[in-house]
Amino acid sequence: MSAASPAAGSASMPARPRIVMLDRETIAPEVRLRPPAFAHDFEVFGRTAPEEVAARIAGADIVITNKVRLTAATLTGAERLKLVAIAATGTDNVDIAACRAQGIVVSNIRNYAVHTVPEHTFALIFALRRSIVAYREAVQAGRWQQAGQFCFFDYPIRDLAGSTLGVIGDGVLGRAVARIGEALGMKVLFAAHKGRSGMGSLYTPFETVLKTSDVLTLHAPLNAATRGMIGAAEFALMERRPLLINTGRGGLVDETALGAALQAGQIGGAGFDVATAEPPPADHPLMQLAGRPDFILTPHVAWASLEAMQGLADQLIDNIEAFRAGSPRNVVA
Repeated sequence: MSAASPAAGSASMPARPRIVMLDRETIAPEVRLRPPAFAHDFEVFGRTAPEEVAARIAGADIVITNKVRLTAATLTGAERLKLVAIAATGTDNVDIAACRAQGIVVSNIRNYAVHTVPEHTFALIFALRRSIVAYREAVQAGRWQQAGQFCFFDYPIRDLAGSTLGVIGDGVLGRAVARIGEALGMKVLFAAHKGRSGMGSLYTPFETVLKTSDVLTLHAPLNAATRGMIGAAEFALMERRPLLINTGRGGLVDETALGAALQAGQIGGAGFDVATAEPPPADHPLMQLAGRPDFILTPHVAWASLEAMQGLADQLIDNIEAFRAGSPRNVVA
């Protein structure tokens, strides 16, 4: 937990601050968003288009955003703004440098998805490793009756026990996924950062993890060092034709190269919960793969168990109340 000086909190805000939430619809309607425990005016918008942002935040003291972008241009006119409370962990939708220049505190949500994301990760792994979707669709199409016996073997089924799980990203989520893998009898390898050596005995060289894993799962942030970290050259190293799972960030994988790798049989399948464009247009590379039996795309919902979303909403208001009390928490700028 980070803290800033009390000057960034209540001392610099009016007695009844105006709070604006820009995209309430990104949190399920059954999740309760409790009102902050101080006098305030709270304006909630379900969605906010890019051209509407500047006007909606112009008179705000506190702005809540999940995915709506706050750029330097839109922030310029927000002269009263003192806190941007991001209703997510990722901060790439907010111009942090511009906030810092204007003296705006930015807070985010932390460690709320420690169960939901790992569980979704393994839901994808199980579904692909055992060809669940392919068999379900085959049964719907009448294949069982055509087989004429008690079972059929059209798609591969593999155990996880005894296989190798390569984890790229060693934060809270990556470590939680590793623990589940170990409980299932998998050998777990944490990948060293791409291009780095000497990180210690916990880590296996990045290229070695690509070569020796049966399942690769991504839990890294998206930044200049990780963007496109898995591309054509990396797919060529994957000797064991692993499953590739991305519940981290769109952009960690070259999506066009992913399609080529699936087509060439360089990987055994892929499960993605994120994309470079959300929602992806019909001609997006991942949408072109959606009909394949060895590919599963879910709509960025790995984080979205009801329990996790309620925890996020509670922590969001906690952050706002802490800022108001003069002790900001979860500060990123």
